[in-house]
Amino acid sequence: MAQGVLWILLGLLLWSDPGTEKNKATQELGGGLEKNLDSRQESVATSLPLLMDSVIQALAELEQKVPAANASHTASAWLLSASNSGPHNRLYHFLLGVQSLDAAELDPYPLSPELQGLIKEVAQHDVREGREYGVVLAPDGSTVAVEPLLAGLEAGLQGRKVINLPLDSTATSREAGVTFPDVVAIAPDVKATSSPGLRDASPDVTTADIGANSPDATTGCPDVQASLPDAKAKTPPTMVDSLLAVTLAGNLGLTFLQGPQTQSHPDLGTEGCWDQLSAPRTFTLLDPKASLLTTAFLNGALDGVILGDYLSRTPEPRPSLSHLLSQYYGAGVARDPGFRSNFRRQNGAALTSASILAQQVWGTLVLLQRLEPVHSQLRCISQEQLAQVAANATKEFTEAFLGCPAIHPRCRWGAAPYQGRPTPLQLPLGFLYVHHTYVPAPPCTDFARCAANMRSMQRYHQDTQGWKDIGYSFVVGSDGYVYEGRGWHWVGAHTLGHNSLGFGVAIVGNYTAALPTEAALRTVRDTLPSCAVRAGLLRPDYALLGHRQLVRTDCPGDALFHLLRTWPHFTATVKPRPARSVSRRSRREPPPRTLPATDLQ
Repeated sequence: MAQGVLWILLGLLLWSDPGTEKNKATQELGGGLEKNLDSRQESVATSLPLLMDSVIQALAELEQKVPAANASHTASAWLLSASNSGPHNRLYHFLLGVQSLDAAELDPYPLSPELQGLIKEVAQHDVREGREYGVVLAPDGSTVAVEPLLAGLEAGLQGRKVINLPLDSTATSREAGVTFPDVVAIAPDVKATSSPGLRDASPDVTTADIGANSPDATTGCPDVQASLPDAKAKTPPTMVDSLLAVTLAGNLGLTFLQGPQTQSHPDLGTEGCWDQLSAPRTFTLLDPKASLLTTAFLNGALDGVILGDYLSRTPEPRPSLSHLLSQYYGAGVARDPGFRSNFRRQNGAALTSASILAQQVWGTLVLLQRLEPVHSQLRCISQEQLAQVAANATKEFTEAFLGCPAIHPRCRWGAAPYQGRPTPLQLPLGFLYVHHTYVPAPPCTDFARCAANMRSMQRYHQDTQGWKDIGYSFVVGSDGYVYEGRGWHWVGAHTLGHNSLGFGVAIVGNYTAALPTEAALRTVRDTLPSCAVRAGLLRPDYALLGHRQLVRTDCPGDALFHLLRTWPHFTATVKPRPARSVSRRSRREPPPRTLPATDLQ
């Protein structure tokens, strides 16, 4: 039943309208899939907000209306798109078994018009003119691309197959009657639990680690190896995992495959803002030149990998997809609070190592070279070049995304505008100052509460303290997320006399007698500063200090401060700061102090 329902939705994913060519890399990943989302959206009469809850509602309605006995037949019809709409996604066809039928043969299920419109609107991911399409807002505050999520679910329901490489010859999709060469099913004994450690999960990947000697599609090409004379491949990929290929590996590889200059790094993990949070309809990216590997896409891909792996290991009868997604984007799968979307990066890191992912990226590119018609970006590309692309893509993904904390931008928690003109920081900075909020005292464990806490603190800092904005640079919740305050680039109001020298990071709660969650502690101790160092925002030799070391206060609480003293970058001795180096802004803003119903100590 679950697989049949998902195949219906995947049919919509591959349903395309003629239109102009956009985002060539992803278009050709989909076999030249031509999309005209503008005309489609104009024809879709939907008033449903772009929420994950709406997608779950559509799944639940399908599960009620699809007869179990007819699920297979109906799935094959809706899985396919109209034959006159152009070539379709090669990986989905080859690995998930998609075929093509005439549009007249497709028999839509009687979903409500609103739900039909919603599914058609979100089933295909795209980035155009600074906006992102095919994404929805999840209850945890994250934005999720639906397409890679659906692909991962389907791969998991099919049992997570692998294709052995190299293929004997150029292959075509199953619609031509070609059977899979060397297809086997895998069900690795892994579980999406807390990460064993991001440093362990994200080692450096080099071309020597993953090299190549399998056949390539370079016949009749000039000296394709000239651009990478030092690339020496030794360990070619031997198989492609269908789950990783249709979610992460293919898109990572093609996005980083930018012509002969395979060493370039496209922007990865760009965030954005919804037009409104209660009933979101439009998602605008913070960087109008963002690549297709946005935060929303990578969120959806990771969710697809995590849930697809879970489904591949779950015996029948499997839970309905609507029930599974409700748990995953809610309190946790099987009542496990660690197995939910809030912790997708940690759980994703636990499922695969960087070396394995690099092999999968490379193997998927090799597979795309073997599928007809050959992807244009992969013509005249040697295996050594593909190996380097895979190494670059995997290193950037594991270090800059998977190994970094998820940060909700200001617009996500409903921040009021900064009052006046912010003062820029002189980066990189040399200090990280740790705070607790004291009030709010209870830790926030879900997005709604954490966002409300952020708004409450900002109101107090602006309206009562008379500051320009919330004082902290960042605030860490117990929900798995970091919340942007003044951010990486603007002077804060968190540590009197030192605001221009370091970032002020607060953990929501009162930690006089108790400690924050391990996830929150790991964020402040490890992932947030390490990613800031990698990005050139924080010096590698930065010093970590508790607020009380610089200001007369009990902050960050006795229990937390005693723990800070054991952390690697903690500095016990603080040199007095010359008065002349105190910024005008720091002198202008009053010191944080303990007051009834305040947010700072």
